[in-house]
Amino acid sequence: MLQHFHRKIFTQLSLPITLTAVLICLASCQTSAIAQEKQADKTTAKTTKKLKALIVDGQNNHRNWPQTTKMMAKYLADTGLFEVEVATTAKKGTDPNFKPEFSKYNVVISNYNGAAWPEATRKAFVKYIKDGGGFIVVHAANNAFGNWREYNEIIGLGGWGGRNEKSGPYVYYDDKGKLVVDKSKGRGGHHGPQHPFQIVVRNEKHPITKGMPKAWMHAKDELYDYLRGPATGMDILATALAAKNKGGSGRHEPMLLTIEYGKGRIFHTPMGHGNYSQECVGFIVCLQRGAEWAATGKVTQKIPDDFPDADKESSRKFQFEKAKAKK
Repeated sequence: MLQHFHRKIFTQLSLPITLTAVLICLASCQTSAIAQEKQADKTTAKTTKKLKALIVDGQNNHRNWPQTTKMMAKYLADTGLFEVEVATTAKKGTDPNFKPEFSKYNVVISNYNGAAWPEATRKAFVKYIKDGGGFIVVHAANNAFGNWREYNEIIGLGGWGGRNEKSGPYVYYDDKGKLVVDKSKGRGGHHGPQHPFQIVVRNEKHPITKGMPKAWMHAKDELYDYLRGPATGMDILATALAAKNKGGSGRHEPMLLTIEYGKGRIFHTPMGHGNYSQECVGFIVCLQRGAEWAATGKVTQKIPDDFPDADKESSRKFQFEKAKAKK
């Protein structure tokens, strides 16, 4: 009888204790789930935070520079990876008020070929690159600042702007696929008449060119040849034959290249003269992938289905009324 009484009391007491334990467990699980959800939201926010890109322009011997700035800004924004701003100098001469805060940006794109920047701006730019900033050189931006030593080291190769054998060697591939470093005398920078030309990928393993066809057609453009410069820390990713019957050097000239300078990553393409040149899907994709690589050291973007092949060009007509860039 006593034993039965004790068992009954124990059972009655166990029911509320068990229920309480279950409720505590459920509350704990719910709290944990909420915490995990908040952490996931924070992680997603971090991974979806856009990279900051700055295009510098304002002076250029190519009168279409306001249009190509809009084009490149739109191309970068279209990736969903970049928030793009533009810093524009005065129309002529050294602009004392041109002082972008380079350190705010993951990558800087130059669409500039004009007067020297203020000394403080030049120093800030070099520090930005050395500290790990990304930089992209497009077309005539490699004509700029022929006497600025650090800039020439940053871009690897350049043309015009008084460049000659004192600026560094010519660098190109010969017909046998051998890389040539040519220290002979001569001017830096030349091109024949504009025409479409074939790009040949030399480094298929680099994140920028990985997955591209071995050869692809670029739309009508100026094919820069006889570029020369320090060429240190430089990797030529792709070339194009500057055919002699098109007024070229007869050499396989660098068209996509990367440079390491300090901790910085630089992507350089001499392509992009006309609006029609920048409508080429090959140019667009190289700019987009080059910007991501310069900013992060990796490329997550896929090669699109409309990428050109070895025999056929591919272009996307640009709609200017829809293009906006933040000032």
